[in-house]
Amino acid sequence: MAKLHELKALLATVRKSEPQKPAPKTAAARAVARDKQAEADIDLQQAFADVKPLLGRNRAALRSDGPASLPAQRLADEAAALAASRHGASPAHWDVGQEHEAEQTFVRKGLGGDVLVRLRRGHWSVQGELDLHRLNRDEARDALADFLNDARGYGWRCVRIVHGKGLSSANREPVLKGKVRRWLTQRDEVLAYCEAPRHAGGSGAVLVLLKASTA
Repeated sequence: MAKLHELKALLATVRKSEPQKPAPKTAAARAVARDKQAEADIDLQQAFADVKPLLGRNRAALRSDGPASLPAQRLADEAAALAASRHGASPAHWDVGQEHEAEQTFVRKGLGGDVLVRLRRGHWSVQGELDLHRLNRDEARDALADFLNDARGYGWRCVRIVHGKGLSSANREPVLKGKVRRWLTQRDEVLAYCEAPRHAGGSGAVLVLLKASTA
């Protein structure tokens, strides 16, 4: 067992090895510390005294007003549709009673009446066109026959024949109009025809539906 004087000596040794706590600062010491901190602070007003603000000439001008509440695109579409209808561009724009006039329309026997309706409304797209302007009767007949033969060979179903309105003829009468339509009825490959809409030639042209190719 250790003796008492040995324990005292050990306790003294431990106390010497412990770090000493700093003595509390006096008022004078605290004042000196504040002065040193003040000297280290930066005077921002003095530091930025020569700085100039940027000019606003290169800045984009942003609009503060919102988009218009009017449906501009829909109004534009409606205006375009109205203008097209005034010029006869609508597929449904046909003269009333046209189908009852002589040689205005033709449908091969055995076909339904809806064939003409679909032909007029563009159910079959026009795949070829023949213009007979400035041709006499014989030239027009031969050109029509050759054109129809070629159309059958190509497998076309719908074509347009432009025969003119006769405005440049001597009596200002459509010489080829009736002849072309009678020639069409004599061709077995012709299933139906009707007068073209106004925007596609009107009374000066005819839409022709041909038999489907069996090849």
